[in-house]
Amino acid sequence: MKSLNVIPLADILLVYPYFRQRTDRSPFRFPPLGIGYIAAFLKRENFTVKILDGTFRSEKEVVSEIERSRPRIVGIYAMFSMEKESITVARKTRRMVDLLVAGGPLPTVDPSSFVEDFDIVVVGEGENTMLDIARSYLNKGDVRRVQGIIFKDCNGIVRTANREPIANIDSIPFPARELFDNDAYKEYYSSHFGYSMTSMISSRGCPFSCDFCSKPVFGDSFRSRSPENIVGEMEAVLGLGYDTIWFADDCFTISKDRVIKICDEINRRGLNIKWQCLSRVDSLDSELASRMSKAGCSRIYLGIEAGDDRILKVMRKDIELQTARNAVYDVNSANIETGAFFIIGYPGESDDTVLNTIRFATSLPLDYVSFTLPYPIPGTGLYERVRHVLKEPKRNRVRLIDQYLGFESEFSEFKLKFAIAKGGLQFRIRKYLGERGYKIVGTPFEKITDGIFRAIR
Repeated sequence: MKSLNVIPLADILLVYPYFRQRTDRSPFRFPPLGIGYIAAFLKRENFTVKILDGTFRSEKEVVSEIERSRPRIVGIYAMFSMEKESITVARKTRRMVDLLVAGGPLPTVDPSSFVEDFDIVVVGEGENTMLDIARSYLNKGDVRRVQGIIFKDCNGIVRTANREPIANIDSIPFPARELFDNDAYKEYYSSHFGYSMTSMISSRGCPFSCDFCSKPVFGDSFRSRSPENIVGEMEAVLGLGYDTIWFADDCFTISKDRVIKICDEINRRGLNIKWQCLSRVDSLDSELASRMSKAGCSRIYLGIEAGDDRILKVMRKDIELQTARNAVYDVNSANIETGAFFIIGYPGESDDTVLNTIRFATSLPLDYVSFTLPYPIPGTGLYERVRHVLKEPKRNRVRLIDQYLGFESEFSEFKLKFAIAKGGLQFRIRKYLGERGYKIVGTPFEKITDGIFRAIR
C-alpha cells in the first residue's frame, strides 16, 4: 500500500472498462447498473463515490482519469467479454491506486485470473462487500476479515467466508444514475433507434438451468422487488428524460402474478413510459401479454435458442418448438413487438439442426432476431463440454460478424458465420418483402444457400 500526496476527488472510484467500437449499433447498450447499485449503497453511508464508464471513452481516457483522480480505492467491474480490458486497466493504474478491487460475474466464477493484478477479488453480490471493504480500509482496519472476498498473501490464495445474498432487495437504494453519463446514452439511442432507453433490474436470480447460461452473482434463488418499489424507480427514470426501459432481469415473466401486479401499479400511477423485457416462451400466454401491452410493454425478447427439439434438449431449455411458436403469436396478438435469440453451432449440432434453426427462426413473425455463436462461459455446462478444446480468437483481422468461436468444433468458424449471415438475410427478406415476396426471392435464396452451407467445411 502506498502513501499518496494527491487529495482524492473521491474515496472510491468504480470503473466499467467497456470500450465501445465506433461501428457498434447494439440495441442493448446500457449504463453499468451493477456498479450503479454499489455506488448508491456507498453514498448512502456518506462515502464519496465516482463512476468511470468507458462506454463512450477510450482506454487511454479512462486510465488518464484514474491517474488524475487518485482515489483511495478503485473497483473494476469484469464480465466474460471484458476480461482483457479489466486486467489491462488494472495493470496500467496499479501504481496510482492504494487498493484495487475486482468484482462482477467473471471474478466470481474465475478469481484466479484476477488475484495477481488486484488486491481483493469480490465474490458474489457486491453491495455489502464493497461497503465493508470501504469501511475497513478507509478506517485502517483489516480488510482481510471481510466476508465474500478472495486475495493473495505470502501463504497463497485466501478465501474468506461466503456472504449471504441480500434477502430483501427493496432495501437496496436505486442505482446512482446521477453518476452515469445519461446524456450520452440518450443520444446514442435517439440517434440509432429514435427513442431513449435505459435499463432496470426488477429481480435477482433465475431458477432455470440452461446449459449455456451463467448466473454466478445472483444465483438460482429468485428474489423480486415489490411492484411499488419497481414502479417508483420507473418514475425516477422517466424524470431523467428517458422514454423507454429495458428490464435486464434474466426472465422478467417468471411469475405471472408478479408481472400483473407490476402492470396494475404502472396503470394506477398513470405512467406514460414504454418498456421491454426478456421472457421464456413457457412463461407467457395471451392474457399476460395483453396485460403487459396495456401497461406500456412495447417489445418482448424470447430466448428460444434453437429450432430443433433435439438441440433444445441438449441445451437444457426445457421447452418445445410449438410452445415457442405459440408464444410469438401470443405476443403479436397483443400488439407487442417480438425479438428472439438463437445460437448457431452448439456442440452436438449437425448441418440439419443448424438449418432447422434458421428455417424455424425465419418462419416466425419476429421484429428482431439475433443469431450468435455459442460462447463457453466458465461455470456453465457448455464450458465443461468444451473446456478441453478451448482456443484463443485470431487477432488482427477484419470480421464482418464480430464474434468468434472459442472452441474447436465440428464446424469451421467460417461455416457458422456463413449460417449467421444466411439467417439474417432470410429474416430480412421475409420481414420486408412479406410472404409473397419470400416465395419469389426468399425460397430460391434459401435453397441455394442451404446447399452452399452443406458444402462448406
